Amino acid sequence: MTQDERRKYLIQYLLKEEIRFGRQNIPTDKQGQENLLRSLMNIRPPRPISNDFLKIQDEYLTERNIERGITDVDTLSPVKSDSRLYIWQGDITTLKCDAIVNACNSQMLGCFSPMHACIDNFIHTYAGVELRLKMHEIMA
Repeated sequence: MTQDERRKYLIQYLLKEEIRFGRQNIPTDKQGQENLLRSLMNIRPPRPISNDFLKIQDEYLTERNIERGITDVDTLSPVKSDSRLYIWQGDITTLKCDAIVNACNSQMLGCFSPMHACIDNFIHTYAGVELRLKMHEIMA
């Protein structure tokens, strides 16, 4: 499956999931499709999803992350006072590490505003839809 096919599959799946989006047209251009997919991921509530979707989503996001560039924490230097801590300035969603820390909302579910340029939306977009479900389970 090509990256274009993955993106279209993910969009179609998420559109079918919500009856209110049934008549939403899928843009023909790559950027329009990326924006629609991001919007659908931003507004999706925390709920289970099929393993097929997750497999294709993970393949799609892996490729997107390679395109965007990855910063491996192993290439960085820890702070002098504690070798377990790293301070880094940049796009937090491109870090290859065990965990990131972000000042999130009290529900830990991220932002539900489509295409909002906040860090919560970027984290939830590039981590995939299962992050919101996992955070919901932790907070329940």
